[in-house]
Amino acid sequence: MSDKMDLLSQYKGLRKEIYVLFFGRIVTNLGAMIWPMLTLIMSQKLGMDASTIAFVMVLAGIVMVPANLYGGKLADKYNKKKIIVTFDIVSVVCFVVCGLIPLSVYTIGLFFIAGIGQNLEGPSYNALLADLSTTADREKAYSLMYLGGNLGLVLSPTIAGLLFKNYLWLSFIISGVAIGMSTLLIAFKIKDITPEKDNSEGSVYQQSRSDVSIITVLKENKVVVLFCVTIALYYAAYHQYGYLMPLDMGRVHGDTGAALYGTVSSLNCIVVVIFTPIITRIFKKIINTRKILIGQGLVLIGYVTFLTFLGRIAFYYIAMLLFTWGEIFTTISEGPYTSTRMPASHRGRINGFNSLLNFVLQSASQLSVGALYDNYGSTAAWILVIGMVLAAMALTVILIRLDRKAYPKLYTSGQSEQNEQ
Repeated sequence: MSDKMDLLSQYKGLRKEIYVLFFGRIVTNLGAMIWPMLTLIMSQKLGMDASTIAFVMVLAGIVMVPANLYGGKLADKYNKKKIIVTFDIVSVVCFVVCGLIPLSVYTIGLFFIAGIGQNLEGPSYNALLADLSTTADREKAYSLMYLGGNLGLVLSPTIAGLLFKNYLWLSFIISGVAIGMSTLLIAFKIKDITPEKDNSEGSVYQQSRSDVSIITVLKENKVVVLFCVTIALYYAAYHQYGYLMPLDMGRVHGDTGAALYGTVSSLNCIVVVIFTPIITRIFKKIINTRKILIGQGLVLIGYVTFLTFLGRIAFYYIAMLLFTWGEIFTTISEGPYTSTRMPASHRGRINGFNSLLNFVLQSASQLSVGALYDNYGSTAAWILVIGMVLAAMALTVILIRLDRKAYPKLYTSGQSEQNEQ
């Protein structure tokens, strides 16, 4: 019991607004049932092939990227809380309407409009979390938020898999209601969003510079640009978990593929809930770049395991366990990396820039993977994905060497997340 309390006690001392965001994330993700099923909806319910699904995803992304960029600009200029509440309301309306109308391409269109709303408020959410935490506490804050999101996701993919065949409409309604509850929580419980004062030596890189453009800041922080490219390449491969895995499970296991994928996705969330506090605690003295490299390596091993043992159900869960450990390492390190190296005045826009790079690389990979899957089969598609992970790992090795030279104060200021073993 004492070990469990010790793991949870590491999240003490954060601002109360962070805990409100934490509970809000739990409630939202309790209803996040549609995204894990989206590939199966388009393939099994609407009869689209892999290439068409990839094209639809890319088309949606073309619209969502400007939303991210504009959302980043809004986050740096206006009240972040009001932005979150406003665009969450848009998402709520779209999800509820999706549940009330017959399933068709119009449903997918409304669903993506809801996604645009989420993309517009996303930079504000991430920037607000950084504003409310100090350099020393930021990794814990991001870890807590990631934990909350997955606490909400533990059951939702399994429930979605069970509802998929006959009650898909109900999944849309549940998603809308859950986001609505989260919106009310944030609207009425978060009162103060004044940025936290940070006087640590490492905070020198975070001083506001409202008089310069994001282009100027990025030119002065070329190592951060390298990081953004590296993480975008990694995510281009990472997101194939929600594309290739359900396609393969549906192909190999037929009608049971949706329910099976739902249980595998739920395992992902369970592992996150159990291991996020453990990994955060045990590896707190490892620099973020090294944790990202560890995470990429574990994701690689997870993918190879899934591909090697495709058709043997037990190995899906082993692959997901390895994959999720890797996901934890990368996710708890990504946000703190950029927020400790960029001016606080540009946090929203750097999130938008990240989204742009993610879209470009993910769209290229999605179209390529879809074409390979349709024309040459599953193995060829997976080989491309594994190659992308290897390329991201190579870039991360370079990043590790350059980061210390570019941001030496983060290595001497005593910040726990930056101390090297």
